[in-house]
Amino acid sequence: MRFDLLIKGGEVVDPGANLSGRMDVAVAGDRIAAVEHDLPAASARQVIDAGGEYVTPGLIDLHTHAYWGVSYFGVEPDPIAARTGVTTWVDAGTSGAFSFPGFRRYVVEASQARGFAFLNISSVGLVALTNEASNLNYCDVDLAVKTIEASRDIIVGVKSRMDPDATLGTGTESLRRAREAADQVGLPVMVHIAEGPPALKDIIALMRPGDILTHCCTGYSNRVIDEKGKLFDFVRRLWDQGLILDVAHGTGSFGYATAEAMLEAGLPPDVISTDMHQLSVQGPMYDLPVVMSKFLSLGMSLADVIERTTAAPAKILGQPDLGTLRPGAKADVALFALERGSYAFYDSYMQSRQGTQKLVPALTIVGGKVLERRPEKPLAVWAELPEHQRILRAQPHP
Repeated sequence: MRFDLLIKGGEVVDPGANLSGRMDVAVAGDRIAAVEHDLPAASARQVIDAGGEYVTPGLIDLHTHAYWGVSYFGVEPDPIAARTGVTTWVDAGTSGAFSFPGFRRYVVEASQARGFAFLNISSVGLVALTNEASNLNYCDVDLAVKTIEASRDIIVGVKSRMDPDATLGTGTESLRRAREAADQVGLPVMVHIAEGPPALKDIIALMRPGDILTHCCTGYSNRVIDEKGKLFDFVRRLWDQGLILDVAHGTGSFGYATAEAMLEAGLPPDVISTDMHQLSVQGPMYDLPVVMSKFLSLGMSLADVIERTTAAPAKILGQPDLGTLRPGAKADVALFALERGSYAFYDSYMQSRQGTQKLVPALTIVGGKVLERRPEKPLAVWAELPEHQRILRAQPHP
C-alpha cells in the first residue's frame, strides 16, 4: 500500500487504542492507515522523522474560548493549535443562541483545526466579561433547544456559569434552565464553578451523570474539597455515577492544593483542559502542553495525561474517530519532545511546584496535513492579567 505520509521512528503513546512503543504511523488521505513496526520509507510520498519524539493522537482541548473579536475572552484557534499539538478545540459557551450562527461561519468553518461548542444558556453568551445570566429573559430554553437542533454537528452540550458575577442574584435558575434544555436534546451540561453563591451543593444537585464540572481544581470557595483537604462526599457520589471532572485551568481556576487533594483521594481529573482565552494565554496557564506538564509534575504518568487529553474528551464528544491513532480514524496527530530538567510550574494563585519533565510540541497534523504555524493576533486592549500574576512578564515561558 502506498501512503501519503509516514511518521517514522517515534514513541507512540495512545492509551485509548492501547498502542505504545516505537512504531511508525502511516496516513492515507485524511485517515490513519497503519501503526506498525518498520514500515518502509519508500512506501510514502512524505516521511517525517520522529526519532526521539513522542507521537500521540491530536490533542482535544475540551474547554476553550475561540470567538475572537466578538467576545471578551475569544482567541483565534488555529495559531494556538498549530504550536501546541491541539487538533480539536471545544468552545465552552462563548456563544449563545444570538451569536452562534456567526460562530459557526466565522470560527468553526474558517478554522483548519476541528471545532465544537457548548452553547451558553444565555442567548447573549460571553460578549462581556460576565453578568450573562443576570437577566433571565436571555436564558430562553426554547431558543437554546432550537439552536442546538439546527446545529447538532457542532453543539455538544449546554454551558452555565455559576458564580455571583455571572448570576447577579438569580441563584441557580439559569442552571436549572440549562438542565431543562440539555435534557430536551439529550446532551450534557457543562457547569463553571468558582466563588459562591450559589453553593456547590446546590449546583451539584442540578447535575447528572455525564455532566461536566469544569474548573474542578479551583481554589475558590466552591472547591470540591473541605478545609481539611477531603473531597466532599456529595461530589464523590456523583463522580462515582459518572460526573466528569474537567480541569479548565484558566487564569483563576487552578489551585495545587485542590489538585493534590483530588489525587490523594484517588480522584484524578477525568479531562485536562485549558480554559484558553485572552488572559490565560499570558500565563500561568499558557497552553495545553504546559497544563499537561503540571500534572506530570504532580505524579501522573505520561499515558494518563495523554488519555485525559485525547481518548477521554473524544468519548465525551461522541467522536470515536478522534483522539486515537487507531487505523481508520481521522489522521490527527501530535509530535512532542519530553524535555528533562528543572522547571517551576505555577498555579493560578502563583503557588509553584517543581517539575522534572516538560512536554514541548514539535508538530501538529490535522486530517493528514501539517498545520502551519502563523502569528497569533495581538491581545485585546482589555486583556490585562490580575496584578498578582504580572510577575510572569519578567519570567521565561515554562
